[in-house]
Amino acid sequence: MSSTLFRTKRVEQSIADTEEPEHALKKSLSALDLTVFGVGVIIGTGIFVLTGTVAKNNAGPAVALAFVVAGVVCALAALCYAEFASTVPVAGSAYTFSYASLGELPAWIIGWDLVLEFALGTAVVAVGWSGYIASLLDNAGWHLPEALSGRDGADGFGFDILAAALVLVLTGILVLGTKLSARVTSIVVAVKVTVVLVVIIAGAFFIKGDNYDPFIPKSQPVEAGGDLQAPLIQLMFGWAPSNFGVMGIFTAASVVFFAFIGFDVVATAAEETRNPQRDMPRGILGSLLICTTLYVAVSIVVTGMQKYTDLSVTAPLADAFKAIGHPWYAGFISFGAAVGLTTVCMILLLGQTRVFFAMSRDGLLPRFFSHVHPRFKTPHRPTILLGVIIAIVAGFTPLSELAELVNIGTLFAFVVVAIGVIILRRTRPDLPRSFRTPWVPVLPILSVLASLWLMLNLPTETWLRFAGWMVLGFLVYFLYGRSHSRLARGEETGVGQGVKPPNGSPE
Repeated sequence: MSSTLFRTKRVEQSIADTEEPEHALKKSLSALDLTVFGVGVIIGTGIFVLTGTVAKNNAGPAVALAFVVAGVVCALAALCYAEFASTVPVAGSAYTFSYASLGELPAWIIGWDLVLEFALGTAVVAVGWSGYIASLLDNAGWHLPEALSGRDGADGFGFDILAAALVLVLTGILVLGTKLSARVTSIVVAVKVTVVLVVIIAGAFFIKGDNYDPFIPKSQPVEAGGDLQAPLIQLMFGWAPSNFGVMGIFTAASVVFFAFIGFDVVATAAEETRNPQRDMPRGILGSLLICTTLYVAVSIVVTGMQKYTDLSVTAPLADAFKAIGHPWYAGFISFGAAVGLTTVCMILLLGQTRVFFAMSRDGLLPRFFSHVHPRFKTPHRPTILLGVIIAIVAGFTPLSELAELVNIGTLFAFVVVAIGVIILRRTRPDLPRSFRTPWVPVLPILSVLASLWLMLNLPTETWLRFAGWMVLGFLVYFLYGRSHSRLARGEETGVGQGVKPPNGSPE
């Protein structure tokens, strides 16, 4: 039984599957498109909200260092993702990488995890976008009915019509084509980056050196809000992370990590990239470098404009300009934040549909969802299904307390990808690798340890919810996926033994 659970799908077979006409995605993306996708999904709620929260509660002006720490953790994982994405340029990201290195069951687990991560991330950001738009509408004198604004009306009914509408519109754009999605993203990213640059450039003129004193505030112990709310590391080792001080920077890093979520989504578009061997590493590493630089600059400027103890925890960038008497900048920043969140939703939704598509193409989910649209060459069936489900979830469910599940799901994927790089180097040293992760196995091991460290800093309640989702995933796999897998049905045999299948088809 163990041999079937850990059967691997050869890299050559994965690539051959992408050449089947009815299951092949259109190759239309360049390195620039990938970088724009990465920047578009990374810069979002994190930089517009979390800067004030962690500065005020965890790190003070040293929040800039927290962004650096989180960026380093992501960079370690990004180097591993870059090798896999250029070596196995197939839709599915960490799911496909795991299938080639760790086996079917680990691949299923990580695929199931990514479905949760991207779906929940899309819904959370859609609700956040709805809040910005509702605020802008209120300022213009247009007020949504209580029952359609996400708040319970007089009869107890509440539906967030704006959040649901955003997800459905983006679903339609993704069905029409990835290149169209890239064009829309490029326009929105330009607006979003402009807003961030305005904060950096304009805010630099209002920096006061006294606001940086002390740069690293004196350490204070964390007050746990109950056993389940305590970080897992506190319950396991009896050690509580600190607010402020040097350790407060690491505590803050586990929070601001949310601001970096999304660069791994770039890897899900590998199959739709014209030259993945060259462009995937550029897109992944380039977008991460750009965003880390902007994050550090913004945090330095904002904590210099206003004392960290006075920063807003809901809209720190906009409120910092209000505090110094420049409300116009505050309105501009709020508008840019609302516009920018649309690309975050779109690219998270794109990533999820590609993982779902790859899993269905392998038979672990119904093959009905593995067919592409005859005209647009997009996985329209899973895109529509997941878009409708997420729209309903975003409309009805208050998701703020579940947002940390996105963090733990992403970090878990980082761990699996890093381990996969080590294993594939040993089992398939013959594979052509246009990009090689440096210092293997040292760097992937560091990536695993860094990701686990941030995971341990998440509340125990988050771990319990994550475990519940994984248990459900095991049930689905053993009741359906294991017996319907193409590997289980023998459809993948005889391929990848050094002979290319005729016409690129495994059958």
